[in-house]
Amino acid sequence: MSELIKSYLIPSRSKVLELTESMPLSDLIASAGVLRDHAKGDVVSYSRKAFIPLTMLCRDVCHYCTYAKTPRHVTNIYLSPEQVLEIARAAQAEGCQEALFTLGDKPELRYKAAREALSDLGCKSTLEYVEKMAKLVLRETDLLPHLNPGVLGLEDYRRLRAVSPSMGLMLESSSVRLCQPGGPHYGSPDKNPEIRLASIENAGKAKVPFTSGILIGIGETRVERLDSLLALRELHERYGHLQEIIIQNFVPKPGTIMANVQPPDSDELLWTVAISRHLFGPEMNIQVPPNLNPSILSELIKAGINDWGGVSPVTPDHVNPESPWPQISVLRKRTAAAGKTLVQRLTIYPEYVRRSKDWVDPALSTPVMRSSDSEGFARCEDWSPGAIGPTPFSLQKRSQNQIPRGRVAGLLRRTRGGESLAESDIEALFAARGEHFDLVCQSADDLRRETCGDAVTFVVNRNINYTNVCQYKCHFCAFSKGKSTDDLRGEPYVLELDEVCRRTEEAWSRGATEVCLQGGIHPAFTGDTYLTICRAVKEAVPEMHVHAFSPLEITHGAKTLSLSIETFLKQLREAGLGSLPGTAAEILDDDVRRVICPDKLSTAEWVNVIRIAHGLGIPTTSTIMFGHMETPRAWARHLLRIRDLQQSTGGLTEFVPLPFVHMEAPMYLRGMARKGPTYRETLLMHAVARLALHPLVRNIQTSWVKLGATGAADCLKAGANDLGGTLMNESISRAAGASHGQELTPDKVNALVENLGRFAQQRTTLYKEPVKSRKSMAVNVEPLMPVRNRHAKEYCPVSGEQHSL
Repeated sequence: MSELIKSYLIPSRSKVLELTESMPLSDLIASAGVLRDHAKGDVVSYSRKAFIPLTMLCRDVCHYCTYAKTPRHVTNIYLSPEQVLEIARAAQAEGCQEALFTLGDKPELRYKAAREALSDLGCKSTLEYVEKMAKLVLRETDLLPHLNPGVLGLEDYRRLRAVSPSMGLMLESSSVRLCQPGGPHYGSPDKNPEIRLASIENAGKAKVPFTSGILIGIGETRVERLDSLLALRELHERYGHLQEIIIQNFVPKPGTIMANVQPPDSDELLWTVAISRHLFGPEMNIQVPPNLNPSILSELIKAGINDWGGVSPVTPDHVNPESPWPQISVLRKRTAAAGKTLVQRLTIYPEYVRRSKDWVDPALSTPVMRSSDSEGFARCEDWSPGAIGPTPFSLQKRSQNQIPRGRVAGLLRRTRGGESLAESDIEALFAARGEHFDLVCQSADDLRRETCGDAVTFVVNRNINYTNVCQYKCHFCAFSKGKSTDDLRGEPYVLELDEVCRRTEEAWSRGATEVCLQGGIHPAFTGDTYLTICRAVKEAVPEMHVHAFSPLEITHGAKTLSLSIETFLKQLREAGLGSLPGTAAEILDDDVRRVICPDKLSTAEWVNVIRIAHGLGIPTTSTIMFGHMETPRAWARHLLRIRDLQQSTGGLTEFVPLPFVHMEAPMYLRGMARKGPTYRETLLMHAVARLALHPLVRNIQTSWVKLGATGAADCLKAGANDLGGTLMNESISRAAGASHGQELTPDKVNALVENLGRFAQQRTTLYKEPVKSRKSMAVNVEPLMPVRNRHAKEYCPVSGEQHSL
């Protein structure tokens, strides 16, 4: 944290009081904005929600409230389960992801009607019914509940934590004076500050991501307001559970005791927001309801807020019915006018989503993960890699009127100069949204044009996956078959050597210059298996380039022959190996690898195999498999390791982002993964790779088999220059659920590329131009013959057997 930022923080009560007397409001606001930008950047968040008023009865009688009613003034004492679901389903249809349960505090302690209604519903308390309805919403919809059920004990929080990822209780004020006769909280036992602060502390003890805040303008002094904020800060410093602080301004309501009380003016609200930012620092989420202050939204952003709270397209604000929600499209425009980007979040804030092991009950970890993107914001699209359907948006060329500014613009200038970025810098590029997202993609495309021109390269090749039996248990892999994967797609198989040769010859007859050979790590395979495959392919078609064996296969082969990696690679090269695919990299971050592939190569082991191959003059590709459970920090680390490797060896031909296809992946089916990357994240991975690896890695490839033609086309507009192989056969992505086909013929490549105003250019594995005869053979090809897979049960390696692997 810079000295400037530190100087803006307020450590003590005396410092606050001194600051309030000495600093002009304009200076206080300006420095609060700097603090907010330090941690929150250009993002202002909101939650798209349904407001579910479970009951409007309350035992308290706050003098400003119109929400609480008596039994004779409500149609239903409690909403029925059918009514709750009707609201929740309507909200889901409108893209909402939060079900906000609001209710009065313990009405059964005051009203017989409440006790009778609860009995009819089969519950003994309002809290029991809240829990029941939260479970119902979780079971029947994709919404995540947020509960505001009033003052709770520690055990209440612990129980409700399993049905609601976040909860809330406004402190409103820590002033006991306001509870005395004539005060707004007189006659409201649950508004006792000591009781409320104890409840907020209980939430911290229970590890509940919690919402609290203050209500200003109800008769408190500025000093009392500051004391309230300091009391909340003290609890947050102890437990770290306050995910947001709401600064809500009192609005007088007809029919209440305080109907004629003047509300606080805008300067008072702005002062309180700015002071809150100084008190809580850059990391805290500070919110002001936009419907209560529609005329000063830009000023509130300047004063240091970074969140608008919940906004509902389907339900009114039942607490402030006189103040309608702004339309989200209008809120987005007003936020953009203030230089910020509106981003939808969940009811639980991103900081707590990213630390879900500590803050989310195990019962909710899967719904929270599946509702979020890699940063912990809301996942707002149905699109996933591998699925058939429209993309959420199409990448548009950035307007020349958009002037690059801020940190992102500075980072882009540095990448264009070939400078290596820090991990945090690459994270910042991955966080780009709104106009900064457009800018990153456009800059990557500009850099692609300067580096590679307008050619879109591709190789005519064939994938030959010789077995799907594997002794490793990678949690993301739906291709490998073993004892624990019998329920996934396809039966276990092993190709006969004759079939490998037949596919190679058929590929050659259709213009291929490469066969890509990979498979599972069959427990009966040895290094001799891989040597035999290479020799057989070269004997079948001597001119065919053999692009084969991931670093995992290389390691396995060397180990089974008691050879060093270097010696085994030399033998493979002599047997005909031309290059290695840089697969099995997944994420080059061991914290992630311990989760997704715990028994696989470590980061250092993967890098070591690639480094040795390059030292022997064997080129390789490099890959990343992203969008499962990792965060952009892991992506940044991966890219830096790829850059460092290329800096020292120069042996990488390309970088290939491989978006996680979730449908049949074991870790998704077990609730351990997201639904792949979002479309924005997918485009950014290609764009940021182009920028972060420049000028060391020239070629960025996009996977048409995972993204389809439309997705691949957008990636080609975001820094990619290569479409990879035509494949002919594809098994791995299909096994995971991808539906984009197995072959992209040269004529289809041409059609895709021409629509972009660019031209297709056939290449070899090593980015050379194929001979003319190969190009002509790839045109108007015959359909492929049916493939022949031998069931794995029939496989029994026999020494000297020529037709068997």
